[in-house]
Amino acid sequence: MGLDIKAFRVYTVVLFLVISFSSCRNTATRHISILETTDIHGVILPYDFIEKQKLDASLAGSASYLKLIRKEKDAVFLLDNGDNLQGQPPVYYYNFIDTVSPHLLAEAMNWLKFDAGTVGNHDIEAGHSVYDRMVKLYDFPLLAANAINVKTGKPYFNPYVLIEKKNVRIAVLGLITPAIPKWLPEKLYSGIEFRDMTETAKLWMPEIMNKKPDLIIGLFHSGWNADDLENEQDNLLRENESASVAWNVPGFDIIFTGHDHRVSKEKFVNSAGDTVLILNGGSDSENIAQADIILQPGKKKGGSIKEISGKIVPVKESEPDTEFLAKFEMQNNTVSNYVDREIGVSDAAISTRDSYFGPSAFVDMIHSVQMEITGADVSFAAPLSFDVSISKGPVTVGDMFKIYKYENFLYTMSLTGEEIDRYLEYSYAGWLNTMKSPGDYLLELRSDRTGKPVLTSGRAWLKIPSYNFDSAAGIDYTVDAAKPDGEKVTIKSFSDGRQFVPGNTYKVALNSYRGNGGGGHLTEGAGISMNNLSSRLVYSTERDLRFYIMKSVEEKKRIVPFTYNNWKIIPEQWVKKARSREYGLLFGTEQ
Repeated sequence: MGLDIKAFRVYTVVLFLVISFSSCRNTATRHISILETTDIHGVILPYDFIEKQKLDASLAGSASYLKLIRKEKDAVFLLDNGDNLQGQPPVYYYNFIDTVSPHLLAEAMNWLKFDAGTVGNHDIEAGHSVYDRMVKLYDFPLLAANAINVKTGKPYFNPYVLIEKKNVRIAVLGLITPAIPKWLPEKLYSGIEFRDMTETAKLWMPEIMNKKPDLIIGLFHSGWNADDLENEQDNLLRENESASVAWNVPGFDIIFTGHDHRVSKEKFVNSAGDTVLILNGGSDSENIAQADIILQPGKKKGGSIKEISGKIVPVKESEPDTEFLAKFEMQNNTVSNYVDREIGVSDAAISTRDSYFGPSAFVDMIHSVQMEITGADVSFAAPLSFDVSISKGPVTVGDMFKIYKYENFLYTMSLTGEEIDRYLEYSYAGWLNTMKSPGDYLLELRSDRTGKPVLTSGRAWLKIPSYNFDSAAGIDYTVDAAKPDGEKVTIKSFSDGRQFVPGNTYKVALNSYRGNGGGGHLTEGAGISMNNLSSRLVYSTERDLRFYIMKSVEEKKRIVPFTYNNWKIIPEQWVKKARSREYGLLFGTEQ
């Protein structure tokens, strides 16, 4: 049977085109971009469901920018760096309230066509039932090479992934901050061990390099500080180890960082003398970190790297994508109805602003719930959000996210009186300056070398986060701002008149973040070793503390704001002068 001449000619032409394309596929200069989102914290839609106001940045705005950049570039890779399952109510709702419907975050990220993501500590905080489910729902792999399955000795999530687009192949190694055991109850990460980031990167880099990718990318849910290069191998709980990995593990072309909510863009020279681009997109969908790479013709599959540059793209400059908004309109309405549900009435307005200068009804509401649930002798609590308030009148579910920002459990632990005292000394040492005269600053503010507060947008900022400003309920005490750190606190007695004895052991209510060593109050302050913290645990709630606060409000139908007035900062005249001055510095307004 003879060969059809016409068919033969068509076959020949097609074969010629295939051979020509194969031989010339990397003969042209190629422009690719790698984009990172990080620490989204539930900011999916352009609306703050807690403060009930529009947002100028969200994943909806990111969607608009993605459409634009994908038209301009030969290839675009989209990565996420974790901490997405905590924050705004939409993720809480689909984490814990409606666990049957498709999860909004998974639906949104799949729609945006993410290529890979690294797990964050706040994703682990949601618990196995949530993040194990998300692994199945995402159309992309979750990474964390140093999160090890204790049964198998292998990574619980994917260690790295190879992604190829338009004949360009990148390798992405994911690492998570190993400090999680300092913050979270073990039941949230049962069966997982978090190992040193630097040693893990050294372990996987040879295998990744053998795959011969065009680019090797680090996607680290860990903060960036270029001065922090040492690798403390005896301390596997280092929170921000990205710089150590960048310095000690050659091979990375680009490292995206996260976790610390800081925006970073810099070129870093590692121990081998190679330049690595470092990028961090900040938090709350406010920015996209973008690496732009020019590949020129070369022997490598995708071509040789000619140039790598980076930039931080403000999402607020992109209007929310209308298609994205239409796609998730139903979920938007569902969450809005959830947070707008009235659960009680408040007899007066309460604000975290009062809590920096003495007892406040805002923090004492948390104290009262903690004492009521646990029956503890002493309660420790802090203003978890720097500046929020609840108005007089109807109280909604959304207001509960103001009162309690995080999904912490409530712990009851046993501490001696002496440990309680040292705990408070540690708290107020980070909170209050040591005043030498009435003109000195009361609060520890971010300051320059002369001691003058550094102002950003006309406002001063606290030196450490307010969620570390623990006060106590159940005991009466004074805090002398004129005395040095370690000598400020004087505990007089229990508020019910009982004698407070330093050598006695008492039950103490506090959140799980603090109970696991977060902030250092129990370890550096009270002097209890990390290994001994679990032996001090008497009781833990099954649900997050916000759930119990909301339950309390629903049962009582009203909030009657009050203060225990069980402690005060002295000298009172000094504090009064400092308060009138520093209140305006912090909040941009007179009291």
